[in-house]
Amino acid sequence: MECDPKSPAVELTPAAAGLLRRLRADHGPLMFHQSGGCDGSAPMCYPAGEFRTGNADVLLADLAVEGMPESVPSWMSRSQYAVWAHTRLTVDVVEGRGSGFSLEAPEGVLFLIRSRLVNG
Repeated sequence: MECDPKSPAVELTPAAAGLLRRLRADHGPLMFHQSGGCDGSAPMCYPAGEFRTGNADVLLADLAVEGMPESVPSWMSRSQYAVWAHTRLTVDVVEGRGSGFSLEAPEGVLFLIRSRLVNG
């Protein structure tokens, strides 16, 4: 599936890229999915393919991470995408406890989406 050309741009902070490299070393290829449920601004990180995506999801980006042999696909539920479609998204890492389903949870940190509006 190709990225939606109208989707918000997605980038990673250096801290997020560093955490992805560590998680990749432990778990293999990775993916993000943001559902918009209870953890609406927290993308969940899974081993690639562990979270099944479908017609209810939009592929926002294939994130290139220096030092990783493959990109990290970043998905969002279509309903969440409708709300965030005019934003630029940055995946960051903050201290705290996120979802127990996301790979970074045991690290005492969580991935978080920061957004800003873009013209268009």
